[in-house]
Amino acid sequence: MKKVYFAGSIRGGRQDETLYREAIEYIKMTDIVLTEHVGDLSLNALETTEDRDTRIYLQDTGWLKECDLVIAECTHPSLGVGYELAYAEKLGKPCHVLYRPKESQLSAMIKGNAYFHVYDYDSLKDLAGILDDILK
Repeated sequence: MKKVYFAGSIRGGRQDETLYREAIEYIKMTDIVLTEHVGDLSLNALETTEDRDTRIYLQDTGWLKECDLVIAECTHPSLGVGYELAYAEKLGKPCHVLYRPKESQLSAMIKGNAYFHVYDYDSLKDLAGILDDILK
């Protein structure tokens, strides 16, 4: 079983929280997701304190060090997800970036970086096939 760091927008917007939850549940059928909270529909993205932010940073960077690979859904831009991808790249972790091109453009800093495996998709059905390919 692989340890997967699933990244998705939290403070950048929760438009895809249901999709995150479904993708995480799909991944959990075969592997471990360290960041299940990304798909939590009750997650309060606005709740923040300096102490909480430090704990989140330490927890997330710890999970990035522990994981076997990163899967990031990047349809909705997020500074945090961009940072997580750069951090994972620095650690040499395989990084898989998913996005829906009909809804947004992916940052050139991500799409133009040959290190990242970028996948575009249209539907949850497409996403399941991509996840199968990543996790095999």
